[in-house]
Amino acid sequence: MTEIFEAVSDFIARGGNVLLVIFTVTLAMWTLILERQWYFRVAYPKQARRVLEAWQARGDRLSWRARQVRQLLISETSIDLNRAIPMINTLVALCPLLGLLGTVTGMIEVFDVMAAAGNSNARAMASGVSKATIPTMAGMVAALSGLYFSVRLQRFARDESEKLADRMTHD
Repeated sequence: MTEIFEAVSDFIARGGNVLLVIFTVTLAMWTLILERQWYFRVAYPKQARRVLEAWQARGDRLSWRARQVRQLLISETSIDLNRAIPMINTLVALCPLLGLLGTVTGMIEVFDVMAAAGNSNARAMASGVSKATIPTMAGMVAALSGLYFSVRLQRFARDESEKLADRMTHD
């Protein structure tokens, strides 16, 4: 366990403080992704069942008012299905930008070393180069991991909303 902690702290030291921000954003993104997964598997089926039962319990399903109630039920369910997805998409888009911020701060460190020690001291510049490349890689990896699940969550929410609408017949 100590070896893992040392490896992570060494990685953060090489990548700079921007890695902590990327880690925090990634943690928030994955918390939201896991919450949506839990909602889709546990809470949504119960909600869909309740909505369908409420619709089936209506005596009138053909009037203008009944169509409006149907649309309301579908819209409320769709809002619940899509609740955290825009935030997940925002965090996915933010990860590469934070990686770019790490690149800029690392390059500034390289230029500071070059100004102080000249451009012949490669060892002194290596720290800045690490701080320029590691956050870029971390931001891209975080964004790619979240992008796949974000697309899947969006597709699932859209499909389930359409399925619910199809099951709410007018007859």
